[in-house]
Amino acid sequence: MRKIIGKLAVIVAVTAFALPVALFAGGSAENGAAAQPAASAAKYAIVFKNTGNPYGDKEMGGFKTGIEEQGFQAILRAPDQPTAEAQIQIIEELIAQKVASICIVANDFDALQPVLQEARSKGIKVFSLDSSVNPASRSVHVNQADSEKIGRTLVQAAYDMIGGSGEIAILSATSQASNQNLWISYMKKELQDPKYANVKLVKIAYGDDLRDKSVSEAEGLLQSFPDLKCIIAPTTVGIAAAGKVLTDKGLGGKVFLTGLGLPSEMATYIENGVCPYMFLWNPNDVGYLGAYTATALVNGTITGAVGDKFKAGRLGDYTVTQAADGGTEILLGPPFRFDKTNIEDWKKVY
Repeated sequence: MRKIIGKLAVIVAVTAFALPVALFAGGSAENGAAAQPAASAAKYAIVFKNTGNPYGDKEMGGFKTGIEEQGFQAILRAPDQPTAEAQIQIIEELIAQKVASICIVANDFDALQPVLQEARSKGIKVFSLDSSVNPASRSVHVNQADSEKIGRTLVQAAYDMIGGSGEIAILSATSQASNQNLWISYMKKELQDPKYANVKLVKIAYGDDLRDKSVSEAEGLLQSFPDLKCIIAPTTVGIAAAGKVLTDKGLGGKVFLTGLGLPSEMATYIENGVCPYMFLWNPNDVGYLGAYTATALVNGTITGAVGDKFKAGRLGDYTVTQAADGGTEILLGPPFRFDKTNIEDWKKVY
């Protein structure tokens, strides 16, 4: 725990970015299959799910910091809407720019494969971060934490909050988000344990990581299921939206909330009891680890094979491991719990 807190405590202050356009135009880079870009011209890109997402702003901020402290240029991109089609257009533009690598936070596990394989055929290093693409589309995946542990932990939290009995619902991001779907699959597996015989999952709703839609979906859950006891939201946008809905309706202590949230956005709902506790990792660190993964792939320190090792700046040493989807991954670390005992400190951090 001390190690994780240490990692989380090192935070790089970031500002909001104008996501739809490249932030740094810089010089050109030669990215043929047999040639690597000159260090002075290398450009490293990250493509997030969509604009207007505070978690994404912080994740891309960490990526920017990690790339720039190594002396390279960072390109931060995201579409207005969280769709695969919009990300494909951005990736095509990055291929034309001859970037050294593309770090993709995917809106779809499979739909990006053709364009990402095109990028790889041009000598561009491609890997996913946070929300993965299939193994055929990437060299490696940078994961926030163990997916099984995340899914099972969230169900265990809901069970604890409702006293082991009652209706629960999940408020997710998009129905195509690979990370959300993997966590939900492990939630369902956890619910198969006889321990949860009196817990009923009534619905999985999708707010598409859009604030207004997430609010609407949370309200819909309450209306459709008047006996609902807990909402699990494994998305920072969704959990904040649900927290506001439950607070505005005065349902604290009647309908509980847990999931994955930003301390700065969720402090009010933890302090007022609507969300007794929740979990997350440091999105700055996720992006920062992505930055060092990118440069390690480009300079040949790693290929993405199991057992590859590299140093990720201030985060220390990492090793590539086998992923559940048949590819490989790099794990940041376990999820961290936020509750009334520590939220006062963490809400000032990120």
